Amino acid sequence: MDYTADPGMQIGHVHLKVSDLDRSIAFYRDVLGLEVMQRYGPSAAFMSAGGYHHHLGLNTWESRGGTPPGPNTTGLYHVAFLFPTRKALGQALARVLEKGVTLSGAADHGVSEAIYFDDPDGNGIEIYRDRAPEDWPRDAKGELAMVNDRIDLEELLSEAMDD
Repeated sequence: MDYTADPGMQIGHVHLKVSDLDRSIAFYRDVLGLEVMQRYGPSAAFMSAGGYHHHLGLNTWESRGGTPPGPNTTGLYHVAFLFPTRKALGQALARVLEKGVTLSGAADHGVSEAIYFDDPDGNGIEIYRDRAPEDWPRDAKGELAMVNDRIDLEELLSEAMDD
């Protein structure tokens, strides 16, 4: 029997192994605006947006002082942070650039617009916004047809500053 997950299921949080807890807290606080909800001694912290118990866990339980995984190894590709509007995404992008973070990519996927960069431990970060499902690209058969097109970052930043 095939199993299909309940459509109400969501991914509630992600935990990342980091090498320096304080550095990682500062990055996610200062770049993405997350707040520390709780520290678990010197080895873990739980962070969120909007007061949730945690969207992001950071820990050094098995990684204090460690190095990022090398190429051609398994592990996290990226964690994605969904923003509710294009304006909110543009404001987040402005903050990322203001903090001097180097972008590793950006794309319009048809279903979403996404910007990519890494945290201090080399964990991939995606910030994005979804389009409404009725606006998703479809092929002649009506099947989803995601794309990997260029996104105009200057236009996105400009929209973020509009009132």
